[in-house]
Amino acid sequence: MEVDTEYLQRYYSSLSDEGFSEIDRADLVEAAQKCYDKELGRRQLDLPDEKSIFSSSHEEKPEWINEAAEVYSANSIVGTDAGKDADKVRSVLQAAGIPCYVDVCEDPPDEVASGAVHRWRVSVPGRLSMRATSILDRDIFNDEFEAIWRTHLEMLTDQELSDAEPKEIFCGLFDRIERVVTSYNDELSRRGLAPKRS
Repeated sequence: MEVDTEYLQRYYSSLSDEGFSEIDRADLVEAAQKCYDKELGRRQLDLPDEKSIFSSSHEEKPEWINEAAEVYSANSIVGTDAGKDADKVRSVLQAAGIPCYVDVCEDPPDEVASGAVHRWRVSVPGRLSMRATSILDRDIFNDEFEAIWRTHLEMLTDQELSDAEPKEIFCGLFDRIERVVTSYNDELSRRGLAPKRS
C-alpha cells in the first residue's frame, strides 16, 4: 500500500505550529514519518520526544491471540492521537486485571486518501471481551455519553424535561440490564450454584 506523500506534505505544511506539534510521530508509518521529519526540519521546531506506543513490532503476541476478541479500534488519521487513545484503553484494561494486546494494521488504500494511515486495535482474551467492553464503557466512554445527555437535557423546555423519563428514553438499555441479571441468575440456578452476596 502506498501512502500519498504529496497529500501528507501539503497537509503538514497547512497546519499551525500548535497543530503540527500535536502529531505523534510514533503513530505514523515510515513514509509518513519521512514527510513529518521534512516538515519538522522546515519549521525548525524543537518537539519533545514522546513515549512510543507499543505495537505488534515491539510486543510479543500472547498465547491467547488466536482466540482474541477486538474490544477497541480507531483509525490513525494525520493530526489525531489514535495511538495515545489505544494506550489509554490498554492502561484501563490492565488496571482492571485484563490482559490485552495492541497492534496496528494498515488501512485500505481508499482511506489513505482521506488522511487515514493505519488502524490501532486492542484485543483481549475472548472469554473476557464482555467484561472488557463494559469496563471501557464505564471508565472511558460513559463520560462522553453523560456529557451528550446533559447537553441534550439543557436544551429542553421545562415540559420536555418533565417528559424525558430516562427509563422510557433508554428503555432498551434498562431492558438489557434486566435480561443480563435474569440470565445470570438463571444459569446459577441451573447449575445449582448460590448467587454472590452484594
